[in-house]
Amino acid sequence: MSKINGIYAAAVSILDKNLSLDINKTIKHAENLIDQGCHGVVMLGSTGQAQLISFNEKINLIKQSSKSRYKENFIFGTGFNSLNDTITFMSAAKSFNFDKFLIMPPAYYFYGDKDAINFFSKIVEKVPSSKVILYNFEKLCGYKFSVECVSDLAKKYPNQIVGVKDSSYNLYDKINLENFSILPGSELKLLKGLKLGCSGIISATCNVTGNLARKVYDDFKNKKNQNFDEKMCNVRDVFDNFNLISGVHTFLSESNSSYKNLLPPLGLLNKHDKQKLFNDLNKLKFKSDFLKVA
Repeated sequence: MSKINGIYAAAVSILDKNLSLDINKTIKHAENLIDQGCHGVVMLGSTGQAQLISFNEKINLIKQSSKSRYKENFIFGTGFNSLNDTITFMSAAKSFNFDKFLIMPPAYYFYGDKDAINFFSKIVEKVPSSKVILYNFEKLCGYKFSVECVSDLAKKYPNQIVGVKDSSYNLYDKINLENFSILPGSELKLLKGLKLGCSGIISATCNVTGNLARKVYDDFKNKKNQNFDEKMCNVRDVFDNFNLISGVHTFLSESNSSYKNLLPPLGLLNKHDKQKLFNDLNKLKFKSDFLKVA
């Protein structure tokens, strides 16, 4: 199993006016991100509102994504608290030849490393041909992976537990496992992470910074001077002042109304925050490539 390397956008989901998942536009958006520089995308992650999108819509997205020319570049989040729903979803995805998944531990309940290992062990036992990226984001699920927990899972299931997305940032500079992908969740950690041996990033703001992030990644790999890291990090800093999902959708919807719809309780930025977002980005002379959707 080759490592998962590069710039991955945690892609947004596009909804129609009835707040149903617009599958064609969501896939087109993902494809555009790859065209603009991302090595791949994670669909149905937290940025993609996975916890709010229905099971049937997720399965239909999987089905249609299997027809994409970039299907090998897609990773799917699961977005379920339920162990059985997670396994059912992964099994369905496998039937369409998708085997790479980003999985966050269940939210709401209090538990520790032993329980997290039990949760992921049951997933691997039921879907042994899967490749799982652990999603470390205590802010969203209430649990934070320890170095020991990740190491134990990777050693126990070296062919299935293949990486971690670290959005709590307590792992990326401490783990060193052979053939294991470490992907921080922010552009702010990209260059430092690469220097430490990380594989790349999976980031929400790569929906708009993907081209910059790819330049930083390529320049590092090619041992060139870094001319884009500062601007990329400054842009990320601006978005970090807001809810990332709301901020990214607000930014994209300024050029294309397809991005305006969000599932409650999520919503676009209010007028004041929107003005601040665009004022701060204008100071950086930042404009993202226009993302066309069908």
